[in-house]
Amino acid sequence: MYPQNNDEMNNVYLNNETQAEVYAGESNEGADEVLTNIYNEKIVDESDAPVKDNILVCDGLVKIYKTDDVEVLALQGLELEIERGELVAIIGKSGSGKSTLLNMIGGLEKPTAGRLYVDGHDLFAMSEKGLVEYRRKSVGFVWQNSGQNLFPYFTALQNVEAPLYFDHMSQKARREKAMGLLKMIGIDHRANSYPAQMSGGEQQRVAIAVALAHDPKILLADEPTGAVDSKTSNMIQDIFRKINEEIGITIIIVTHDLSLANKVSRVIMISDGKISTEKIMKEKYRQQLDNMTTESLAEVESHEEYSILDKARRVQISQDALDMAGIDSNKVRVEVKDGKIIISK
Repeated sequence: MYPQNNDEMNNVYLNNETQAEVYAGESNEGADEVLTNIYNEKIVDESDAPVKDNILVCDGLVKIYKTDDVEVLALQGLELEIERGELVAIIGKSGSGKSTLLNMIGGLEKPTAGRLYVDGHDLFAMSEKGLVEYRRKSVGFVWQNSGQNLFPYFTALQNVEAPLYFDHMSQKARREKAMGLLKMIGIDHRANSYPAQMSGGEQQRVAIAVALAHDPKILLADEPTGAVDSKTSNMIQDIFRKINEEIGITIIIVTHDLSLANKVSRVIMISDGKISTEKIMKEKYRQQLDNMTTESLAEVESHEEYSILDKARRVQISQDALDMAGIDSNKVRVEVKDGKIIISK
């Protein structure tokens, strides 16, 4: 069982002779000490590596969309962990399941099976009221279509102020916070402009400021560069890196744009509803990134690529890799030589 936030678990009973179980109405002075050793997936031994500070854990997510005639399997037991403060891109082709995953993280959809934990909370055990509060306070959204991000009859400043009306702030405090966000994004010179008076890139920058207005823990961006040119895309990518570094917010970008790989710490490739491979940014590249131009980025090997083993020790091999190896059937040879696993025809 995944633990809830300690503030919400004041009554805990632990049966150490069998396994840890939680009971409402009971108490135990040692509960806090044990709960610090429990996070997201399992109880870890002291000899294990330190538990990562995961803000997001997807555990066997399955999503089936049903119509009268057909069932579509969008997610197939997807497993994923994202650490607090990470800047991550989830990349996949149309129909790979990436938008379904984004909607689940945002609390907009529920899985057919599996669980999703955000900051230690089981998202899908929440009531509808709890999910509304989660969407309002814990996540910020940046959509590809500016019509989903901005009110057309509000100026940029008014759009950023709008979410703050729910926080019972004074007019002065709202205005100061909204202007501060616009300045951080580099779009404060457009504070009094309406969306129709701004370019697509300017609208997206305002949308990022709007998404940050209520201080979310996670920023979700769905194809944020899909409707802009390459120069504007690079600028938006740099903005995401800037706010990730400056305020430490977790950012998850869902896209089919492979150029994002050069700007994020981890690239997660999703295929057929599962995580297939991950690319982790090299530390040397990370240190040099701020001094590189966009053109030179393409010339530098930036990431190490890893295939992902699921809990059943299965690995997904891309079609490109199979084609390069000349494997054209569903049967392969698996050998271990000199400490390496070799897959061949």
